[in-house]
Amino acid sequence: MDWASVAGVLLALAGIVIGQALEGGKLSSLFQPAAFAIVVVGTVGAVLLQSRYASFKRGLRMLALVFTPPPDTRLALAREINAWSLSARRDGLLSLERYMLASKDPFITKGLRLIVDGINPDKLRQILDAEITVYETEERLAVRIWESAAGYSPTIGILGAVLGLIHVMENLTDPNKLGAGIAVAFVSTVYGVGLANLLFYPIANKLKAVVTQAVFQQEIAAAVFYDIATGDHTRVIDERVATLMQGR
Repeated sequence: MDWASVAGVLLALAGIVIGQALEGGKLSSLFQPAAFAIVVVGTVGAVLLQSRYASFKRGLRMLALVFTPPPDTRLALAREINAWSLSARRDGLLSLERYMLASKDPFITKGLRLIVDGINPDKLRQILDAEITVYETEERLAVRIWESAAGYSPTIGILGAVLGLIHVMENLTDPNKLGAGIAVAFVSTVYGVGLANLLFYPIANKLKAVVTQAVFQQEIAAAVFYDIATGDHTRVIDERVATLMQGR
């Protein structure tokens, strides 16, 4: 569990609640089902219209990574790289087959299989680069649903405000209904701007960092596979491992 993310959400919500209380406002005035329905349902509809359903589902599943991020596998990958390099240098490229069979990472398995099959190093690199591009594109399309939600929700909040004011104008002769319309108008804006800046944008940025790290590790692995296939000096591979471990 990433407790910093949990604390961030709680602090963001607490800031609004405490601020409302300090100004003497009632907390109940922040809970407007009509405003919530307009902003949230409208935002989800806009994002669905923009995105492929597969990307939308993937983006929702990725939300879990904000609070339970994937483990840091750089050290494990560095150890595997050293094992591949040593095995290939001592026993030849075919010796990498046992690592290929033991790997649970599809990208690692594919790279090792291409080496074992004797694929031309340049072709190997092209295939792996294409694999990385496809993976990165799919992941970033999924993350984009949160970025898009952050862009749409403030505008839809303004729509809710306009609808609330329309309700007010329609009931100028009935003072009992004016309060509800005004509340929906202002709270819709709070929901739209608040969700965008306190949740949607931070979630999108956190997920982009996760995707960037995963792509970086795949790029390092692809470079190492190319080095092994070409029989490059082990010092080159050591430098790639050093780059991988930077920032630990």
